Amino acid sequence: MITAKDNRGQKAVARWIYIGVIMLLIQVILGGITRLTGSGLSITEWQVLTGTFPPLNDASWMVEFDKYKQTPQYQILNADFTLSDFKFIFFWEWFHRFWARMIGVVFLVGFVYLLAKKYLRKDMVYPLLILFLLGALQGAVGWIMVMSGLTGDEVYVKPAKLAIHFVLALVLISYSWWFALQLSVPRHDIIRSKILRTWIWPLFIVLLFQLGYGALMAGHKAASAAPTWPDINGGWVPEGIFSDAKNMVENKVAVHFIHRNLAYLLMLITVIWTFFAFRTSSASRSFRKARIYPMLLIVLQALLGILAVLESPEIVPARWAAFEWLAELHQVVGMLFLLSAVTVFYLSGRTGRNAD
Repeated sequence: MITAKDNRGQKAVARWIYIGVIMLLIQVILGGITRLTGSGLSITEWQVLTGTFPPLNDASWMVEFDKYKQTPQYQILNADFTLSDFKFIFFWEWFHRFWARMIGVVFLVGFVYLLAKKYLRKDMVYPLLILFLLGALQGAVGWIMVMSGLTGDEVYVKPAKLAIHFVLALVLISYSWWFALQLSVPRHDIIRSKILRTWIWPLFIVLLFQLGYGALMAGHKAASAAPTWPDINGGWVPEGIFSDAKNMVENKVAVHFIHRNLAYLLMLITVIWTFFAFRTSSASRSFRKARIYPMLLIVLQALLGILAVLESPEIVPARWAAFEWLAELHQVVGMLFLLSAVTVFYLSGRTGRNAD
């Protein structure tokens, strides 16, 4: 029998997880700003405790600036940087890392509080353990990614490592969101629809690749490699892009071509899924409210992507302008689309009443 205390505990854990999801979304947004401002390599060391605070005096700032001067990015790309320029990029990388620490604090403090209140049930232990491990893995991959841009003649992090870091972040967010839905959505709101689950799987598979290629686009700065639409530099299939298998992850135009066409495929699957979602009988109130969002968000996502591509020739290094706004909004809407897809997937689960 479920007691009033059990209900309070479950709601408290759900709120804690939802707060974590919001903080993780902000963290990814900060990561996008860090990337777009070229700030990711401004801090050359990982100092778990002492790195919590930025330099507090001029001497400390010069120490950090001298470390940055040893990096290929400074020597090849930013040799004209002043201390003021360095402070700007340092801030965004520091804030990105600081926010990650705050997520850890919220997780730890919340866990201790909920444990002391005896709100954590045994069936919550494994999901929370997985969340902790995913978070730790994400931090490790983030540092490996930064290290990839501090050696040789690299002026940015490796695009493949950026893609892994980004996709892992979204896996963590999606898993957290799913866990929170399990704790907060009443069972009677879940419907059982085979056709919807059949179509949601290809949507997630294509979305996984699309997210990875979105990160490759960002890592290669490939938007400006084909700043036209609907054609790609005057053609539909650029010549020679598949002459080498490595082109699929290393050639800017090939990455751009794949990302753009995955978007079309993803939109088609979303349209088909939405068609069946609106034909579903006996849909719950929650499902009726949620089923339109994937379609709305994928249309907005595509529009922002197109506008970002068309605006990419106007990119000016070290200046935040229209392209940067569009690129960041494109990323934000992409994350919201992912969460909307996870939500409708959960609401059309294996349990619940039959809606086919």
